[in-house]
Order: sequence, then structure tokens, then C-alpha cells
Amino acid sequence: MKVIIISDMEGVAGIVNWNQVSAGKEGYQEGRRLYTEEINAAVRGAKAAGAKEILVMDHHGAGGDYNFNSLIPDLLDPDCEFVVQSEWTEYTEFLEEGCDACLLIGMHAMAGTPDGVMCHTVSGQNWTNLRFNGVLIGETGINAALCGNWDCPVALVTGDVATCKEAEALLGEGITTVAVKKGLGRFSARNFPSVRAREMIEAAAKDSLKNLKGVKPYDPGRPCTIEVEFTTPDALFPFGRKPHVEVTGPRSVTCTADDWWTAWQNFYF
Repeated sequence: MKVIIISDMEGVAGIVNWNQVSAGKEGYQEGRRLYTEEINAAVRGAKAAGAKEILVMDHHGAGGDYNFNSLIPDLLDPDCEFVVQSEWTEYTEFLEEGCDACLLIGMHAMAGTPDGVMCHTVSGQNWTNLRFNGVLIGETGINAALCGNWDCPVALVTGDVATCKEAEALLGEGITTVAVKKGLGRFSARNFPSVRAREMIEAAAKDSLKNLKGVKPYDPGRPCTIEVEFTTPDALFPFGRKPHVEVTGPRSVTCTADDWWTAWQNFYF
């Protein structure tokens, strides 16, 4: 069994503010350690389920040289490999080769979620709403669509309660979720202690991979239209000038293609 673990920092137990997830900030090193250990828990669970090849892909944009590079290599479980990429969703080789399942660890809720800890979509400063064929989507949905393009289903999502509800609504009741904290606001949460959160993640990773019949690869639909609403008009300039992207309003653009991956490449890269 081949398993890809795609991870983010905001959904980790004990992490509740930007100081813990931003490179150069006082709390970042603590955040990196908490983050790495939750990923290790998922790796252990995947190994227990029979995974022979496990790849970890960090998708957290911490800033500077730590963009998509927040994991602590010295602490990572030796039975996995990890990717450092320069752009989010850039690395696809592991999926292209054929992958049995994806585990999404440390996810956060989409922008505008009242009880979503550090909720945002792609950019907390520049993006307001993202839709695939009219369906409101967060980063869980983006990663699910990325994996689904190569017929890889998402088996597990971890994060706060709001994120788990978001995943279940989008991906169906067959998805396994682990809520390691409950948001009390955008920068506050009731957390499980890290040791307990890791135990929960390890057990859920193992169980979710034991029976993949209940989960299906996510496809937003074909053809696929991606729509983004930005917070300010200037935020759309880098996207609105692309040849396959249409400006539909002072703060919105759309991009349509035969499938999601083509539309995403035309829009994002």
C-alpha cells in the first residue's frame, strides 16, 4: 500500500495563532515540533495498516525559506520520506505513479468559518471565497481534488471540529475524521493534550486505511469552473492577467477547463 500524507499546521492540537505557524516568530519552533509529531502519528498508523511506502508533503506556507518546509527532519519517523516543494500542489509524481490513499493532517477550515481556528482559504489576506463548480471549497477540498485527479481517495482528515464537519460535508460520511480541538473563535480553542491527539490520529490512520471501500476519489465535476473572490481588487491582478482566466467582477475571477487539474494549473501556476 502506498500512502501520501498532506499536512498543514493550523489544525494541530495546541496551535491557535499565527505566531506558532509563521517563520521567524517566537512560537514557530514550538509549532514545528507539535506539527511534526502529529505527522509521525499518522505515519505510525499507516505502517500499522500495512503501508509499505509513505510520503509526507508539507503544504504549509510558513514564509521565506520555510515555505512548505516546516517539518523537522530530525524528528520525522524514519519509515517515511518527505517532499519539500517550491509551490503548493507542484509535486505530483507520487500520485501519478499510483497511490492508494491520502491522509490530510492538521487541516484548517475555510475562510469565514466562525468556529474555525485560524480559518482561511489559501491566503488569509487575499482570498475570501473559492468555489469549484459553484461549491464553496476550502483547502481540504483543494487537496482532495488534487489527489482525486489521480484516483487517490482521502481516507482521513484531522483538525478542529469545524474542519472535520467541512470534510464530511464535502467528501461524504465514509471519511474518517479526528477533531483534536474545538474552535472557540478564530484564535482560541479547547484542545486535547498533544499526547492524546497523537494517539487518536495514529489509531484513526490505521483504521481508515484498513477499509477504503467507503471512500471515493473526489472529482469536482467535468468540465470544471474555478471561481475566486478576493478581499481587494489589487489581489486579483496576478491571476486576472492570465490567458485562461476571466475577470468577472472588481474582486473576482473564473477559470474553466475540461477537468479540475487543467483549470487549477491554468489559474494557479
